[in-house]
Amino acid sequence: MRLRFAPSPTGYLHVGGARTALFNWLLARQSGGAFLLRIEDTDRNRSRPEHVDAILNGLMWLGIGWDEEPVHQADGLERHRSDAMRLLDAGRAYRDFTTQAEFARARDDAVEAGTGTVARLSRELAARVPPDEGRRRAEAGEAFAVRFLVPDGVTVWDDLVHGATRFDNGQIDDFVILRSDGTPTYNLAVVSDDADMEITHVVRGDDHISNTPKQILLYEALGEDVPAFGHLPMILGPDGKRLSKRHGAQAVGAFRDEGILPEAMVNFLALLGWSPGTDEELLSGGELVERFSLERVLKKGAVFDQAKLLWMNGQYIARMDPAEIAATLRGVLADEGIRDSKLDLPEHAFLRMAAALAPRSRTFVEMAALSRPYIGPVRDYNPKAARKAWYRDRDGAAAVLRAIRDRLASARWEESTLAEELRGLAAERGVGAGKIFQPLRLALTGVPASPGIFDVLLILGRERSIRRTERAIQHIGTTG
Repeated sequence: MRLRFAPSPTGYLHVGGARTALFNWLLARQSGGAFLLRIEDTDRNRSRPEHVDAILNGLMWLGIGWDEEPVHQADGLERHRSDAMRLLDAGRAYRDFTTQAEFARARDDAVEAGTGTVARLSRELAARVPPDEGRRRAEAGEAFAVRFLVPDGVTVWDDLVHGATRFDNGQIDDFVILRSDGTPTYNLAVVSDDADMEITHVVRGDDHISNTPKQILLYEALGEDVPAFGHLPMILGPDGKRLSKRHGAQAVGAFRDEGILPEAMVNFLALLGWSPGTDEELLSGGELVERFSLERVLKKGAVFDQAKLLWMNGQYIARMDPAEIAATLRGVLADEGIRDSKLDLPEHAFLRMAAALAPRSRTFVEMAALSRPYIGPVRDYNPKAARKAWYRDRDGAAAVLRAIRDRLASARWEESTLAEELRGLAAERGVGAGKIFQPLRLALTGVPASPGIFDVLLILGRERSIRRTERAIQHIGTTG
């Protein structure tokens, strides 16, 4: 199998393109075939080098590697023209000197006459110029388009996803394959390129299905082998409509910047329109290669669920080695301008913090935000939590924190001893442990939720924990 991904560098790599690339890559890897990359850059006005770089970087981030040098469609321009001329010489295409204004008038006349914009209108207009006159005008340098002569009949193919599919050729207009400026149109360029690259299977989105009968007809007219075609379901937003920016659709690079892991993104993309046949949701790259098949690709659209992606990413974070979690978190913090020199934590405490925050984090960006109370000072306290834990009984809250401070000052700094001391304090006061833990948690972190209180204490260490407790006591006494 020789498969390809053919993005247009008129924008960045988005979810739909990444999913298409992934499915082609999985098929190539599973079959021992080749996954090729073609940059369709014939639209010079809209193509941008930075978009090419973003597409390549996005694929590399996802681990979707290509097997041969990327092909640039613009490099095949002369071949595209040659193929168009071959069809013209063989009588499978014809010159069309009709201007846009002339075509518009003829279309309006057809509508007024009640015949509608018939599929063969272009052919009728072009036929008004006899072949000899057309050759003479072309030799004189007059601009003309080349239109493919669509044959009568039906175009049928066995779609790899949808099964037997057929189009009535009578509903297909004689489409332009070479514009009057000598540039090829999409369908001709794609067929010419895929034939040149010896592509055996074309797997792409459902939005291309209307192009397939035109391309099959071009393959046959050029005498080329017709590849197998498969069309993937569209990716939809939660409202059931095609995924767009208003649904939060964004470039793949944006997910990376938000802290999504490439392994989680690949796993998530694979399940957009494909089922492994079980209820399993977390599948490694190797498992995806082993189990992927087009037979289990769904025919209906797949809904992009941002919450599901974040949940899946959290599962991948939780499965990581603690040292790897810490290293990744350091990298995110460094990107945010917080380098090791600014971290107010020794290495062992940083490792403990990263491990404690991992189960509470859906992304590393979230983890970086959750780490702020530990790697730097607590500058304020959550107002709602302070009202509940401190302000309802200021004297009582200050007394509890002073008692906690005294216990922290004398206790051995290990989890079992700290637990014994604080739970013992709760028992002495005849209250639940939460009445001790929650005022202390707020004093240490400034927020009402955190990892276990003993993890927090061991992360911060004795001196910082005591200083923060004393600062909270002072705050309670001075805040009106």
